[in-house]
Amino acid sequence: MMENDYRYQDEGSEDFAALLEEDMRQREESGRIVQATVVQKNDTEILLDINEKVEGVVQRSEFTDDEFERLQIGDTFEVFNTGRREDNGFIRASKQKADQRRGWDDIVAGHEAGEVFQGTIIDTVNRGFTVDINGVRAFLPLSQVDLRQVRDNSEEMRSYIGLTDTFKVINLSPKRHNVVVSRRAWLEEQKEKDKQVLVEKLAKNSILPGVVKNITEYGVFVDLGGLDGLLHITDISWGRVSHPSAVFSEGQEIEVMVLDYNPDTERVSLGYKQKTEDPWDKITERYVGGDVVKGRVVSFVDYGAFVEIEPGIEGLIHISEMSWTSRVRSPSQMLKIDDEVEVRILDIDSGNRRLSLSLRAVRPNPWDVVGEKYPVGSIVKGKIKNITEFGAFLGLDEGVDGLIHISDMSWSRSNHPSEIIKVGDEVEAKVLAFDRERERLSLGLKQLEENPWDLVEQRYPIDSLVRGAVVNLTDFGAFVKLDDGVEGLLHVSEISHDRIERPSDVLSIGQEIEAKVIKMNKEDRRIGLSMKDMEGLAEFQEHQEAQQESTDSTDEGDSQPE
Repeated sequence: MMENDYRYQDEGSEDFAALLEEDMRQREESGRIVQATVVQKNDTEILLDINEKVEGVVQRSEFTDDEFERLQIGDTFEVFNTGRREDNGFIRASKQKADQRRGWDDIVAGHEAGEVFQGTIIDTVNRGFTVDINGVRAFLPLSQVDLRQVRDNSEEMRSYIGLTDTFKVINLSPKRHNVVVSRRAWLEEQKEKDKQVLVEKLAKNSILPGVVKNITEYGVFVDLGGLDGLLHITDISWGRVSHPSAVFSEGQEIEVMVLDYNPDTERVSLGYKQKTEDPWDKITERYVGGDVVKGRVVSFVDYGAFVEIEPGIEGLIHISEMSWTSRVRSPSQMLKIDDEVEVRILDIDSGNRRLSLSLRAVRPNPWDVVGEKYPVGSIVKGKIKNITEFGAFLGLDEGVDGLIHISDMSWSRSNHPSEIIKVGDEVEAKVLAFDRERERLSLGLKQLEENPWDLVEQRYPIDSLVRGAVVNLTDFGAFVKLDDGVEGLLHVSEISHDRIERPSDVLSIGQEIEAKVIKMNKEDRRIGLSMKDMEGLAEFQEHQEAQQESTDSTDEGDSQPE
């Protein structure tokens, strides 16, 4: 028994041998291969001259339809003479067995010579495949069909049926006519040969063709034909790459540059962007500060947006450079990914590969004309856009907002701007001041009305009696509203001759009271009131009224006739 130099054991090989046992036994029976000539043919059989006293017969089923149609009387081919007589007296012959005998002999001789064989995968069996090699059925274990693992009983396994390729014999048993082959062994040998050829080409900066084999978050593995190389994400493009899959797809054929090769670890570092010149090298020859360029928004960060003005060149629009007037909190308020925009270059730092851009700089600054359009003292009109604790912002044309401070909303005291106006209210206001450097426009509402303090001395002279409602209570006194925009302070010491700890002990918000004006400071807008002197004032008024009544009575008596 002849043994192989390369023996292979697989769980399915014995099963396959058992399946072929019956068929192979017939090969060991007496018989020989002879030359046969076609004498006659019908729909089921072909009659042959096999140089015997009687003709031989071969079944039509041993031929394909095309072979049978082309077969003519007088054609010759080899058959296996079994020596058995059919019922009709003819000798049974087989073309397939002759092919198998010739094929088997070729396999044995070729294997001894170290040759490989062309074959076709024709079917699947338990844990493997059946391969037709020169008419001989060989077993191909599942683990030997490819370089990568193939699952048993899978659709992927069935996809190999019909594949014609090169196979290497790894186990041969002439006694049982059993042969085991491997496609993987052949592929590995070819890969090793390809690798040796490839290694000679792995010079630094050399350009090689490859196929994208696998894509990860950090890069792309490229099959160079014998070795895999890593193309890191940072070496894909001079510009920003969000993910390698945005540039490449598996199976894509590309050209890459060898950046480094370590023969000890067989690691190959590849570059893709290095095939072209770094666009940052001569950027100052193409652009200068102040240039207006077009670009595409490629990504957002918290503090701005990156715009690609050419492949590999990206610049940052900081959120402070997006609008002259709006308070931009996020770049998505102003832009969208893939927006085509026009920007102005503010600064170029080629050493640090930084480009500062401005979106607002390509548009007129509305604050340049605010002073002329809205001079101090003029009346403006707009809608309330926002309310804060210190005031409200009034929206004007060109996106300019003016601030109405809470102190300029009303001549009366107010705790919060929302007590006076609401968001969306359309109001008129007076321009009080304009600061171009700080881009501030100050407005006022109360300035559109007459200042009630201008006439306060005439309306509320010292010692005059006034009426009003309590609008605020503090530890030191009560504020009394006398008129719109005019309040007087009733100090706790002026409420009563009796000692009072807290004004809230005797007064309440909204309560109507009478008091006497005891102090007046127009400049500081202060009026002092007193209630404890109301008793003497009442006695004086009663005395005045009594005198008036007496005078009236005398006048009536003098008018009567004598």
